[in-house]
Amino acid sequence: MTPPAPTRSRRGASAPLRLRAGRRVVEVSNPDKVLFPRDGLTKGDLARYYADVAPTMLPHVRGRPLLLNRYRDGIDRPGFVQQDLGATGPPWVGRVETPRRRGGAIRHPVCRNRETFVWLANQNAVTLHAWTSREPQLDSPDRLIVDLDPSDGFDQARDAARQVRELLDELGLRSLPMTTGSRGLHVVVPLRPGPSHDDVRAFARDVAGVLAARHPATLTAEQRIAKRDGRLYLDMARNTYGQTAVAPYAVRPRDGAPVATPLRWEELDDPALRADTFTIRNIPQRLATGGDRWAGIDRHRQSLRRPAERLARLRAV
Repeated sequence: MTPPAPTRSRRGASAPLRLRAGRRVVEVSNPDKVLFPRDGLTKGDLARYYADVAPTMLPHVRGRPLLLNRYRDGIDRPGFVQQDLGATGPPWVGRVETPRRRGGAIRHPVCRNRETFVWLANQNAVTLHAWTSREPQLDSPDRLIVDLDPSDGFDQARDAARQVRELLDELGLRSLPMTTGSRGLHVVVPLRPGPSHDDVRAFARDVAGVLAARHPATLTAEQRIAKRDGRLYLDMARNTYGQTAVAPYAVRPRDGAPVATPLRWEELDDPALRADTFTIRNIPQRLATGGDRWAGIDRHRQSLRRPAERLARLRAV
């Protein structure tokens, strides 16, 4: 049940909001602070959303180092990126250390329970970005991500996603699409841990090369924008150690509070679908009526060994 709206204190600031998530009740300070000005959405709305979606979101991000996009003064004002949580927060907020290039360690936040999502929302963390690997195997990804960011509208990303799926099917790899809540789509392949980030990135780069050769008029693996000529860039950079991708069900700092949303492939056939179709206002109903479209994704982790052999033969042709 959604809690009642917070009351006002004598000084005019809203009284704290207390939300149950997991085994704890988490206090959200100043819940009436507006984070999305054109939509009237507040920090309390953000916290309620993450409390509601936490049971669905947690399996996708559990154990993954996170990068946070925080907006203390709302999305119309400059925000900042945080990946080092340090000693901030209660002991039940997880942390995992990774080495810095120049020595020392980064203490990334990690979601190991539902209540952490609400605590992060209380820190004005609008968007959570996650690694493609998770503890304790941070050196071995369990997801490969193809990032499709169109230069010519969402239909360009939709067509590219189908072409990516066609090749992945040919290689014997199951894949799933996701709206990013921004402009495009991600195509995600669940992997069986084992290969390194370098191995997965090399495989992804070769996939992009084959796709660009098959569809030279519409797709490119060219990193330089000036060389793309309006073609969609097959961005494989998410498959690098330490890189992140927007987490499933994370809110984006855009008008309407759109959400990165897992899809079934047939949903791409809906002409009304856009990258920002789903928002914090309609995701709860979507989950209530159809559930998580990626439920059980980790049961379908796949080896890259035979797909890599097939890919090598395609590249040799």
